[in-house]
Parts: sequence; C-alpha cells; structure tokens
Amino acid sequence: MSQSPLEINNISVAYQKKPVLRDITFSIPEGKLIGIVGPNGAGKSTLIKAILGLIPRLSGEVKIYGKPYKDQLKKIGYVPQRESVDWDFPTNALDVVTMGRYGHLGWFKRPGKKEKEIAMESLRKVGMQDYANRQISQLSGGQQQRIFLARALAQDATLYFMDEPFVGVDAATEKAIITLLDELKKQGKTVLVVHHDLATVKEYFDWVMLLNETLRAIGPAEEVFTADMLQETYGGRLAVLDKQKESSFVLA
Repeated sequence: MSQSPLEINNISVAYQKKPVLRDITFSIPEGKLIGIVGPNGAGKSTLIKAILGLIPRLSGEVKIYGKPYKDQLKKIGYVPQRESVDWDFPTNALDVVTMGRYGHLGWFKRPGKKEKEIAMESLRKVGMQDYANRQISQLSGGQQQRIFLARALAQDATLYFMDEPFVGVDAATEKAIITLLDELKKQGKTVLVVHHDLATVKEYFDWVMLLNETLRAIGPAEEVFTADMLQETYGGRLAVLDKQKESSFVLA
C-alpha cells in the first residue's frame, strides 16, 4: 500500500489567543483532487499555511509521504492567494515561473537553459507562453493566476496546495485551471484546493474536506458533499434550494 502524501495529526492554530483550528487530524490517498470547503473564517487558508510552516502552530505534526515536511520540500508545490503577492515587483512572467526551479537547484546556483525550457513549457501548459517577457504588473488578474500555476508546475511537485485559485478569474482562466488539475491527476499527483463555489465542488473534486474550525468531514465527494453535512458545516448560513440536487446550495 502506497504511503499517504499528507498525514496531519492534531494541528491547532490560534490568532491572538483566539482558536482558528482545533485538533485537525486526517490523511489522504494519493492521486486525488481534494476541495477544502467551509464558510468564511473557517480556517481553510490557515490550514494550508500551518501545514506549510508559513504560520506557527500551537500543536500538531505534518508528515509528507511519511517524513517531516522540511525533508520533503521538493515534493511540494504551492499557489498562494493572488492578493497576498506583490505584483508591482519588477520582474517578468518567465522569471517568476523559473523561480519554481530553485528548490531543485539550491539557492546559490543560477538557473540555466534547462530550467528556462522547463519554465517555458510550464507557461505553454497554461496558455501564457506569449507573455513570457511581460512584466507581471502589466498582467490581468486571470493572467497573474496562470503565471502562479505555471510556477507550481515548474516545481514538478507530487503534492500541490492551491489557495482559492478560482477567485476573481475569467472564464478562460477557470477552464485553464480545470484542465491543469485534470492533467496533474492523470500524472498521479495529489492536489488540495481551497474552494468557495459550492455549485462546482462535485464537478471539480474527487474528495471534499468540510472545515469550520474543526474538521467536520473528509472523504469522497459523493459521500461527504451532502445537504446534511453542509448544513452542519455552514450552520444557518446555508440554504438548500433543492434537496434532490446536492449541489444546489446558496449562502443565506
């Protein structure tokens, strides 16, 4: 039996002594697209940042393929929220994507021809090859998101974390992201995606994690993404439009 790409034991996080996540424990199978779903302020982005060591944890342990996170950095790709990035930084799209190769090179070795070729191929996969020399500040929101996806691709990771990649993007970029997720899955990669659009959860993901400070449920979408489980996760903020069609939900 293959090792779980991600195993979490008792992660807890607090901001200014206020609990944000409490005793999160789960493991996931390999080769799945996993949507992380829950109301605003539920701790979805916090969970990813805690796993990646970007914020301190009160407690908890993270294992990547059975080893500590710090020993598996080359296996991890990360697409942060677009708003968290300084897009005015003077660099072009190709350079941003090439940064995805630094984990393979080490920080003191400059990227060469091979790294540039990998970066260009990653740009091609997200339809951005014609923008390689464009300053990132001159790109639209959707184009910027695709550049970050290309950078994650260039990392050639086996486990990816994406924090709300569909937010504020155009239809073409959304389609490009879906195509990319499907390709990663075909390659046997595992992808966790913070996602807010309940209407597309079953369409996009194999597994679903329902989160609201604690882990409410995790498992195959057809088992977990139900009216009852969503009502429990969202409380009174969720209205079920049609009990027969489990994806017909709106936030009340």
